[in-house]
Amino acid sequence: MSTTGVAEHSGEFVQSLDRGLAVIRAFGPEKPRLTLSDVARETGLSRASARRFLHTLVELGYVGNEGGTFHLRPRLLELGYAYLSTLGLPEVARPHLRILSEATGQSSSLAVLDDLEIVYVARVAVSRIMSAAIGVGTRLPTFATSMGRVLIAFSPEEVRERFLERVDLPALTPYTITDRDALRAELERVREQGWALVDQELEEGLRSIAVPVRDASGQVVAAVNVAAPARRDAAPGRSEPLEPLLEAAAGIERDLAQTGVA
Repeated sequence: MSTTGVAEHSGEFVQSLDRGLAVIRAFGPEKPRLTLSDVARETGLSRASARRFLHTLVELGYVGNEGGTFHLRPRLLELGYAYLSTLGLPEVARPHLRILSEATGQSSSLAVLDDLEIVYVARVAVSRIMSAAIGVGTRLPTFATSMGRVLIAFSPEEVRERFLERVDLPALTPYTITDRDALRAELERVREQGWALVDQELEEGLRSIAVPVRDASGQVVAAVNVAAPARRDAAPGRSEPLEPLLEAAAGIERDLAQTGVA
C-alpha cells in the first residue's frame, strides 16, 4: 500500500521501493517493536510480502529480528544523516534554538515542508509536553501545526491551493480547524501577520507559535517554533515567545546568508 499520498504515479514509479519504505515507516516511538503480523497490518501488505521486505532489511542491517519481533537498527540513521548533512540547515539553526529555549524556557524546533507533512530537522527539548516523543525526523500533519501553517502560508499560491485540494482535515482535537475555507482564511491571516499560532488543534493542552525562516533570496525554507502547555487565560492571537522567535529566525537567516547554506 502506497503511503506517499499521491493518487497517480508516473511510469517510472517503483512500487516495491514504496512498499519497502512503508515497512520502515510502520515503526515509530509508540511502535518500536513489531511482529510480522503487525507490519502486515500497518502497511496493508500480505504476510508473505511483509516477510520478504523485513528479511531483506534484516540482511541489509537496517532492521533487527529478535524472537519473532522486528525493530529498526542504528544503521537506518545513515539515510537520514545523508539528507541532513547535505541540508546544513540543522547545524546552522541549532545554536539559535538553544538560545531560544533558554530565553523562553520552552522546547523549540525547526521543520521543513514535505508534501502534506512537516519534518523536524532540528530540536532543543526542554520538557516533554506532547503525548508522542518528538525528535529529528518526526513527521506531523501540516494543517494542524504552527510550523506547517507557516510553511504553507508562505508557499506560492498554486502550491497552497494544491495543498488545500489534497489535504484531509480530520478533527484531531475538538479545536482543530476541519473546514477547508476556514483553513484557507487562517493561512491568509498567517501570511499577513507573519506568524502562526496553533492552540490545541494538534493535541489538547499544547499551544505553539511559529515564524518563517528565509534563505538569502528571501524564500521561506523552514519554520521555527516554540511549544508550551496551553493556558486558557492567554489572549487569542497573542503569545509571549513571539519576539524571541523572531530574533531566532533572524539569527538563523543571517548565518544562512553568511555560510551560503540554502
